[in-house]
Amino acid sequence: MATHSRSTSALGGSTGPAGGATREKSHFEQQREALIAEIAMSFEHVLANINKLNRSLEAVVAVGNEFSSVEALWSQFENVMAKDEEGKTGGDEEQEHTEEGERSTTPKGEPA
Repeated sequence: MATHSRSTSALGGSTGPAGGATREKSHFEQQREALIAEIAMSFEHVLANINKLNRSLEAVVAVGNEFSSVEALWSQFENVMAKDEEGKTGGDEEQEHTEEGERSTTPKGEPA
């Protein structure tokens, strides 16, 4: 994590070029450093929680991938059943047309 640092001379921290005595930090600077430390700690917690979330999502994806073979089997079963339904529906319609044709060709009064 990047920290912002400025030379102490720019902040008025030293009395001369030789770096003699430094003055104490003002209340504002102390509060700023405390807040920066708190923000840095919060970012570390956020990063840790994001990593935990990432691991959890990877686990969910892994569990989902384990069901791919089961899904493929059910899809195959569904396709087979759909073909059987189409075959039965198509066969029934042909049989009905044949029976209707036979009925119309038989004379009235005679059993079919």
